[in-house]
Amino acid sequence: MSELSDSTGSTPTIRPAVAAGGKMGALPLVYLVGAGPGDPGLITLSGAGALARAATVVYDNLANTELLKHCPEDAELIYAGKSSGDHALTQDQINDLLVSLAAKLKSDPGREGRCVVRLKGGDPYVFGRGGEEGQILRRAGIPFQVIPGITAGIAGPGYAGIPVTHRDFTSTVTFVTGHLQDSSAASAAADAAETEGPGVNFTALAELGGTLVFYMGVKTLPALTAKLMAAGLDPQTPAAIIHRATFAAQKTLVSSLGSVAQAARQAQVKAPAITIIGRVVTVRDELNWFESRPLFGRTVLITRSRQQASMLAESLTALGAQVVEAATVETIAPQDFSEVDRFLRQLKSYSAVVFTSANGVDAAWRRLRSLGMDSRAWPDRVAAIGPATAAALAGIGVTADIIPETFVGEALALELTKCFGKNKTGAAALTGQRFLLLRADIARPVLREELLRAGATVDDVAVYRTVVPKELPPAAKTVLASASLDWITFTSASTAENLWTMLTAEQREMVRRIKRLSIGPITSAAMTRLGWPPTLEAASHDISGMIEALLQSEG
Repeated sequence: MSELSDSTGSTPTIRPAVAAGGKMGALPLVYLVGAGPGDPGLITLSGAGALARAATVVYDNLANTELLKHCPEDAELIYAGKSSGDHALTQDQINDLLVSLAAKLKSDPGREGRCVVRLKGGDPYVFGRGGEEGQILRRAGIPFQVIPGITAGIAGPGYAGIPVTHRDFTSTVTFVTGHLQDSSAASAAADAAETEGPGVNFTALAELGGTLVFYMGVKTLPALTAKLMAAGLDPQTPAAIIHRATFAAQKTLVSSLGSVAQAARQAQVKAPAITIIGRVVTVRDELNWFESRPLFGRTVLITRSRQQASMLAESLTALGAQVVEAATVETIAPQDFSEVDRFLRQLKSYSAVVFTSANGVDAAWRRLRSLGMDSRAWPDRVAAIGPATAAALAGIGVTADIIPETFVGEALALELTKCFGKNKTGAAALTGQRFLLLRADIARPVLREELLRAGATVDDVAVYRTVVPKELPPAAKTVLASASLDWITFTSASTAENLWTMLTAEQREMVRRIKRLSIGPITSAAMTRLGWPPTLEAASHDISGMIEALLQSEG
């Protein structure tokens, strides 16, 4: 195993035993993975696949931490971020760390097939020092593979409506590091270790023209633009600076070469940012798709079970919102499956099996499969409380026969009565009918009570339990305390009640000052009891209805 070197910039020490291990044709132990510029959807399939097999991930400051969700639960996550004046690890330490992690993984037969992932913002070989890391691994005899990523210099302008090439303006694009060496001895020493190589030839850049893309040049923007103009580039050349490119918080400032540094200073633009100089900037108004989305610039806090947040989050993100998830409900397995198993083995004996959530479908299906059963076990009729539950059923190859027009227990009970009561109503309408309800331990009793009142036999079985998380994730706490939060969404009475339990008195008051969106009347009633009456209630009581309501309100 190698030892971490000091920070003097010397070549890392590689022990011979490690250097001799492995051949370059062997299965890679280390993957240098490009995380893309920020939007987690821009990672490649190969990159996501490497993360899914990772034993350890060493990730950068510019790699979106949302990507770590691809990792196995037991993966070790090591932050090695570097920003101006703040390095968690020096580059030499990162190099040595990769070598030692690979050696450790190779010696562990219990982790065969796993890998070490070096997750780097953008592309590993574009101003990412991935080339140096690859060289160190090669010299150590460690098999590695590079998985390219979408670099910010292409994706950032693309998300800002600026094509880096255009046949009407230019057929050349030049990527340049914005890091410039300072004249002081201390800064020169630091830059010698951290810059990306030889100095920039501004005369050549000015003569070449075309599109110039500067990475990491916020602090040095005045010097960069001054050198370009001194080299002969027209001060009126269009320019743009893009902050947090491809994130929901992206901001784009359009100016000219002669004015962009001052405009950026006045707008207090900070790193990370990409600067684009060239005539291609002029087509931004026509091609600006990302910042023109209907919810762009809005920040939404989602309160929902951890397992179910994705559909709402993905839809809002696609519409431009910055989404922060706050899991207020976690679903866990029953403490004892014996009762669940007993009822699942009798599925065919019921008139219908009834689901009131997608979680119920998932939990029942997992348990059914564990018993060696499959979709042939279902009875002839299956009922779902709404389209999301029906979609979960469709995902396991089952079509919901019964779905009420409004997605609440009362409406589902009425629909079941219409279907099985042969148009009869009253206390004996469902006499002789048997229903199995597979749902949460805290499900509302109204569905069971209405079916019993109509004369049915009802078995109400908890196939999963719900618990309240101990606390909100840090990102949710931060956004709740900020002035940037626009909406909080509530998708059930329990999400509102659980959030209340998790918050301090001060945080509860913060919720009162923010617009609140409810999925439907039952949730709204719970919110009102807590002193958080909804600002808006979805007309259709499902995720699609919530999104439609938000779009109408913000439109």
